[in-house]
Amino acid sequence: MQVISNEKLIERNSKIGLYLSIAGAVLLAVDAYLGLAKPELYTYTFAGLILGFFVVQIGLYFTNRWGRVRAPDKLLTQALKGFDKRHILYHYSSPASHLLVGPSGVWVLLPKYQRGTITYEKNRWKQRGGGIWLAYLKLMAQEGLGRPDLEIATEVEAVHSFLKKHLPEEDIPPVKAALVFTNPNTEVKADNAPIPTVTLKGLKEAIRKEAKRERLSPEKFTAVQEALAEAYK
Repeated sequence: MQVISNEKLIERNSKIGLYLSIAGAVLLAVDAYLGLAKPELYTYTFAGLILGFFVVQIGLYFTNRWGRVRAPDKLLTQALKGFDKRHILYHYSSPASHLLVGPSGVWVLLPKYQRGTITYEKNRWKQRGGGIWLAYLKLMAQEGLGRPDLEIATEVEAVHSFLKKHLPEEDIPPVKAALVFTNPNTEVKADNAPIPTVTLKGLKEAIRKEAKRERLSPEKFTAVQEALAEAYK
């Protein structure tokens, strides 16, 4: 498998996440000190608390996507290791953040790092388990799960729009998608989800299973790869 990554973007945003996380931690520490040393400044310390928390959350957003410790591009690359060289995995080098193109199809991959048990019930995503520790993570150290189906639908539409602009109608392949939980402490129970929802360990098998049902011809996946190479050179 070939891997094409926008290393400049990854490095820049990784640094932004690091700097913002440090700045937010410093703001919260200073705010805590002032709250104890000068309680009469409670109005300012409250404002500082809000600002510090806001900066930490922005830093967390960048760190979750581009941080080197649990970088989704590295985790996805490792999980898909073993696909033949006809497959190309694009990281931040296509209309979607993470895109796999090859005989197995055109796949938008949306990584999430939330831990606990992920379920999809009554048209709603839920994150359970973890007790007090998970509650703390949700508050201070982890983004909410949100609506990943809407996120991934936006990326699928972006890829489809790109293909419509660059390929003849008859050469446009279907754009598939998978929601991938990269945290090793995550359990997925979402067989009825609107999109394939798997852990890293299950990603390759999910793609291979779908490829057995429908594979792309060399002409089609090569056309997509060439269009991406031309547009993102």
